[in-house]
Amino acid sequence: MRKIIFTLSMLFNLSFAYDNIDAKTFYDIIQKEKDIIILDVRTPMEYKQDGHIQNSILIPIQVIPQYINHLEKFKNKKILVYCRSGNRSATVSRFLEQVAFKKSLQLKKQNSRIEKIKSSC
Repeated sequence: MRKIIFTLSMLFNLSFAYDNIDAKTFYDIIQKEKDIIILDVRTPMEYKQDGHIQNSILIPIQVIPQYINHLEKFKNKKILVYCRSGNRSATVSRFLEQVAFKKSLQLKKQNSRIEKIKSSC
């Protein structure tokens, strides 16, 4: 039984193409890599009122499936996904994985950390 649980947990862990990264890693990637996409999945109101990371693309989580064709050209690029808390970005990262995006990175535990990234870019 332990072997089955271990095997299933390994398969589950290996099945995710996206990674959770911390704010420092997120920021470092933005600063060092040029061929990346920064995807903001918050609402337009949050994007406008709370600001956003420079050069990010706003596609709210609610409309991601309708805009997947627009993202197809980025399928092989590294996509950094963020929101306010990390819940929506994790959901979008899982969705991107399901539709065969290979390099999705999700900013975990974002609240105050995103402010530092926005002000530094």
